[in-house]
This record gives sequence, structure tokens and C-alpha cells, in this order.
Amino acid sequence: MSSCDDRAVSSPEHPPHAPAHSHAHGHAPAAPVSRHLRKVIAAVLIPFAAAVVVGLVVLWPGGAPAHKPSGVGFDQPLEKARVVKVDEVNCADVHAEQQQQPASPGGQPSGTGGGRGTKCEQATIKVTTGDNTGRTFQTVVTPDALRHYTAGQDVVVAYSPKAPKDLQYAVSDVDRTVPMWVLAGVFAFAVVLVGRLRGVLALVALVASFGVLTLFILPAVLKGSDPLVVAVIGGSAIMLIALYLCHGLTARTSVAVLGTLASLLLIGLLGSVFIDWALLTGNTDDLTGLVHSLYPGIEIHGLLLAGIIIGSLGVLDDVTVTQTAAVWELKEADPTAGWRKLYGAAMRIGRDHIASVVNTLVMAYAGAALPLLLLFSIAQSGIGTAATSEVVAEEIVRTLVGSIGLVASVPLTTLLAALVVSADRTAPGGPGPTDTPAPPVEAVVAGGGRSGRRGARGKRRKR
Repeated sequence: MSSCDDRAVSSPEHPPHAPAHSHAHGHAPAAPVSRHLRKVIAAVLIPFAAAVVVGLVVLWPGGAPAHKPSGVGFDQPLEKARVVKVDEVNCADVHAEQQQQPASPGGQPSGTGGGRGTKCEQATIKVTTGDNTGRTFQTVVTPDALRHYTAGQDVVVAYSPKAPKDLQYAVSDVDRTVPMWVLAGVFAFAVVLVGRLRGVLALVALVASFGVLTLFILPAVLKGSDPLVVAVIGGSAIMLIALYLCHGLTARTSVAVLGTLASLLLIGLLGSVFIDWALLTGNTDDLTGLVHSLYPGIEIHGLLLAGIIIGSLGVLDDVTVTQTAAVWELKEADPTAGWRKLYGAAMRIGRDHIASVVNTLVMAYAGAALPLLLLFSIAQSGIGTAATSEVVAEEIVRTLVGSIGLVASVPLTTLLAALVVSADRTAPGGPGPTDTPAPPVEAVVAGGGRSGRRGARGKRRKR
């Protein structure tokens, strides 16, 4: 989500000689645009927003579909539990002697294993939630295990009602509630401390975005709606809420919305073409396979494209808001600049932004797929073999399609912002001598019509 500061959300007009603020991420109150131009922008965005609302109403799932857990993998009831005590026992006495590491190249076991004489830990776990609250069971931890337990530690257990009574509960994870909430609190404090009012608005927008994701997108996909349509509608709702709530209901924000929307359409088109061309199914891991087996009606192919669109949305918001703000600030710094000069100056900012954002996106995907890349390195697979395998090709398509959309968003948004800001306000001394007058903004925003150029209040040419 794009960053915000604590300045007013409204758009009071700048004094004629107000000092300029040239930082690309600055969100100083933008000078107001003319009523005619506001009508042109509204004529485009209001129908779009209305279509998003209608889509939300029509596809609203009303909650996730009812489902009886199968007890397989992640599809198990989870309860909270606590480690009561941990005893040291002989691994052979608890039948853990078969737990050994794979043999080393020399033929000898590479780890301590659980042979006779080796000490293991036997943890007694007490279930603290659910119908069987108070029941205890035991689990054995071998010396080579990555996770060990301590008395008083909270854990998460999976419940398998069809298993024998002694095997119905098993530790599936540790309880991380406290550290995660503390980290979330530190994050919120940092955002509010630096961003102040805009930081608060950014957090509200973040909560709203998660609300759309958990209350609409995920349940709608589970109920069988087209994942691509759901992602477009849900992503558009997130975009409108986040941008307008964080940056204010202004023409500058509206231009950023239009730039983001155009880039999302490009990402959706390219993603659809290359997913089909590369014959990607989207079913590349156990989790996807489990989802498909539990809900056969879900279109996994469409789910892949929906993930690309939603994953690109947050970075797109940042790029389009930055470029729009840069154009507005450049115009305030040089009121005589025409749309060509504004576009050129803002694009110099945008090129630096492109370099950093694309690298960030690629590294983010590479970091997420690092274990997979390690496996290919261990197998000594060639780069070509690894890159064309479906599991890696899926990430490559996701990364490159999203990056193309990010790159395209810079010139698209910059051009639209330069045309809007130039068509709306006339410099005190008239258009610059070397600048070409901006074409009618309706031709860009609304597809034609008469020019909506009006001079800014107090900046008409003296006769």
C-alpha cells in the first residue's frame, strides 16, 4: 500500500507564491482542478465504481461454504494445547530407534539418530480447547528434530476423529499468537508515528483490504465463481478504498486510479496470453492439489491469473501515486511548464522508480521460491531445464507479467497526469513558448469531446 503523510485530505488551493515541494512521494494538498475537469474524470470513474459495487453485490458469497474437514493435510480441525512436561527417555524404549538421518557419502549415518542409548524427549501435551479439553497425549522428539518443546509452551494440535484414540491428536505447529500480535503492534506504531493521520488512514485501508480479501475474494472463489472475475472486482474495490482513503478524494488520486486500472488490464491480458501459451495449469504443489480435490469446481487455471493480478496491485498503487504526485509537484514548481516538459521531467523520476521496483518484485518472488531453487541446484539441473519446468515457469510468468505491468504504468500514468494538469490550468504568462499546448483531456480520459481547459483561479492573463 502506498505511504501517506498527515496532511489534510482535502485540497485547499495553494497561494500564488507558495513554495514548491518536489519530493516524488510528497502528498501536499494538490491545487484544485476546474469543475469541468472534475466532471470529465467523474464521468469515467463513477460508472467504474458503480460496476465494482454491482459486482460485489452480485457475487457476494455470504461466507465460506460449509465444509466437513477430511482430516488430510491442512484440512484438519485445529485446537490449542499446552506442553505440560518434558521428560528425557531412551529412544529405544519409546520405539524411536528407527529415526535416523540419511547415510553420508561414506556409508555412515550422518546424524545421531535414535538408536539404543540415544536420549529422546517425551513431551506430555494437554488439549486446552475443543470438545476434548483436558485430554493429554504424548509425543516423542528425537535429537535430530528441528523443533523441541519446553514445559508451559503453547502449541497447535491437529485432531483426527477417525484415528485410534491414542493417535487422534498430533502437534502440528507452535502457537505464535503473542509474537505475531506484538510485531503487528510495532508495525502499526511505526506507521502512525511517522505517518500520523495518513498513517492511521493507511492502517484503516489495510484492514479494509484484508476484509475484502477474506470476506469476498476467498469465499467467492471457494463457492465456484470465476477466480479472474472475482480478482478483478475485489482488486478494484481494494484499489478504490486504499487510494481514496489514503490520498483523498481528489483529481490527483483519480488520475492514479485510472493509471492503476489501465495497468491491471494490461497485466490481466498478458497473464492470460502467456499462461495459455506456456500451458501452465496452476497445479504445482500439494496445497493447490488439496484445494482442487476438496473443491473440484474451483478453476485452478483462473486462480493462477487471479493471484498475479492481486499480487501486482499493491506495488502498482505505489508507482501510480508517486508518478501522479511528481507531475503535480512539478507543475506547482513551474506553472509555465507544458505537458511535454512535465512528461519528460516526471519520466526521469519514473525511470529510477522502475529500476528499483522491478528489482524488488523479482527478488521478492526469488526469495519466496528459494527452497525450490535450492532443490534444482542440488539436482544439478541446467538453468534451461529449471526455468522451463512448470513450477519455476509459473513464478517466471508471474514475475515478468507483473513487472511489465509496472513498467507500463509509469508512462501511462505520467502521460495522463501531465495532460490533465496542463489542460486544467494555464500559466500566468500563458503557455510556455516551447511547449505544445496539451490536447483536450476528454480525448484521453473520456474518449473525445470539447476541451475542458480552464485557467486556474487568480492566474488569468492580464490585459
